[in-house]
Amino acid sequence: MPLRILHLEDEPNDVELIRATLENDGLMCELDVATGREEFLAALDRDRMELVLSDFALPGFDGLSALRMVRERTPELPFIIVSGTLGEEAAIEALRSGATDYVLKDRLSRLGPAVRRAIEEAAERRKRRQVEEALHHDRQFLRALLESLEVGIIACDASGTLTHFNRAAREFHGLQDQDLPPLQEVIRGSLFRADGKTIMKQEDLPLLRALRGERVRNAEVTIVLREAPPRAVLVGGRPVLDARGRMLGAVVAIHDITERKQLEGQLRQAQKMEAVGRLAGGIAHDFNNLLNVITGYGELLSDHFPAGDPMIARVDQIRKAAQRAASLTRQLLAFSRKQVIEPRVIDLNVLLADLDKMLRRVIGEDIELTTVQGEDLGRIKADPGQIEQIVMNLSINARDAMPQGGRLKVETANADLDAAFARQHPGARPGSYVMLAVSDTGVGMDAETRSHVFEPFFTTKETGKGTGLGLATVYGIVKQNLGYISLSSEPGRGATFRIFLPRVNESPEALQARESAVPPRGTETVLVVEDEDAVRHVIGEALRQFGYTVLETGDAEEGVRLCEAHAGPIHLLVTDMVMPKVSGRVLARRVMAHRAGVKVLYMSGYTDGAVVQSGVLEPGISFLQKPFTLAALARKVRQTLDAQEPEAAPHRERSAG
Repeated sequence: MPLRILHLEDEPNDVELIRATLENDGLMCELDVATGREEFLAALDRDRMELVLSDFALPGFDGLSALRMVRERTPELPFIIVSGTLGEEAAIEALRSGATDYVLKDRLSRLGPAVRRAIEEAAERRKRRQVEEALHHDRQFLRALLESLEVGIIACDASGTLTHFNRAAREFHGLQDQDLPPLQEVIRGSLFRADGKTIMKQEDLPLLRALRGERVRNAEVTIVLREAPPRAVLVGGRPVLDARGRMLGAVVAIHDITERKQLEGQLRQAQKMEAVGRLAGGIAHDFNNLLNVITGYGELLSDHFPAGDPMIARVDQIRKAAQRAASLTRQLLAFSRKQVIEPRVIDLNVLLADLDKMLRRVIGEDIELTTVQGEDLGRIKADPGQIEQIVMNLSINARDAMPQGGRLKVETANADLDAAFARQHPGARPGSYVMLAVSDTGVGMDAETRSHVFEPFFTTKETGKGTGLGLATVYGIVKQNLGYISLSSEPGRGATFRIFLPRVNESPEALQARESAVPPRGTETVLVVEDEDAVRHVIGEALRQFGYTVLETGDAEEGVRLCEAHAGPIHLLVTDMVMPKVSGRVLARRVMAHRAGVKVLYMSGYTDGAVVQSGVLEPGISFLQKPFTLAALARKVRQTLDAQEPEAAPHRERSAG
């Protein structure tokens, strides 16, 4: 390809001479000649030139002016002065102004080599510039890549001076400025722990270990900042060496595993809860049957002694002990989310107002109780008994934390939890909630206690003073109702439990009145099917005392035969849910096939999948959780018999669990 040259020359003979000289020197050239300023500017703007040859002095124009124009437009375009006379000072000024070279017209033998040298140097400069631009682009890309990573990258040179500290690393260390901080400033600004507890020595920091030539793999470090939650990180690092093995510096990569650690903790907690749940489910059926016998016969015995008989007090002690055991079983079932619940739309303010007198009796006169009701409070859908259990457990816990008296505050409010809150509080989910807060001015808790407070059987009370199930029960109830619970506490500064229950847009249902102490009676015929003989006998005896006619059997098949053979009406079937061979639900379907109007009351010592889904009782089902008092049995039997509609026959077989 011919070399494209812009030639500024007003003498035609010189133009031809220079053209001939270049051709004789083997240079293929295409000259664009300009004789003055305007032509020169037009040629510069019009064509892409590879070289400029310029006379030094022209009428009304000169080479230095042309040189400045070229440098303003194309700084690296080769520019050679070709002049008849050029003094030393002018030559020096031209070179200082950016001329590539100068050649005198009486020494044109230098022109070819000068042009070749200028073109080669220009090509080298272009290559160098392209390499530098490529390196710059690579550096920019690498910097952008490192800044975009969620992995912290820290690098230093052989002297320990930081050379890179990307965005994630700055965030881990609580730094906002993008300028590289001194390494010691980073070390002073954060507290590093090796296992979440033990403070690390400076020389054990992964970057400094790598700088000593050590390969660091999966070092777990907790970064504790002054005004931010601690971050658990996993660090890997290595020294950076040159081709000869000489130390150039070190680099470490920091992976945030805080969320993973929290999820692992939640998984361990869930596994622990599941284990306790399996334990509770395994023992609940048999244990609750035994308790039912103890409490039932205790109630029957009390009615056989005349007033003032000392045996009454002894029987009462038996009943109280059984009731305490039943309470422990209920708490285990609540914690493991196997408690049967009947959710209703309720106004938390109304429920708390109904509980006020009972709360004051429980906490005592030396504790000041304040209730703050939230305005325009939303509704929740939950089992009222469970919510009462939460308030009572938290209030009793607060009372025990204030042995010298204090203040107890129960507060309600609407709350909206956003995604940011959910990220910072594992277990919480964004949404609209109703908050219930219970605060006390008691002894408070340290971090170690707070980390275990919801675990079953964990207690700080003296042996025999607590079961360690109160707060575990609260936790289980909150989780069963798809809520979230948090705890804020410091030693000597009391504690605040905040419970968030999902808000619903439904009208509240009226709370049921407190049950009468006098058991209701009846004259209907009741078929009792219960495979545990002792439980069946106490139920049958109690129902007869309440006025009912009772048919009883311990076998489901025998229950069907009794139903077929009995000449009179059967108004109610009372059956255990879990029995050998045939479940209570299957039995109920067979009985209803013969007795279309019969109603059904199910009993069970634990929740199964027959009438309960995720702990929630199916609508229209009458259910009695064992162990129960005989008075509770009487009320449930009467309530089931008085119900408007009997249970519809199920459309499909269900597992009896």
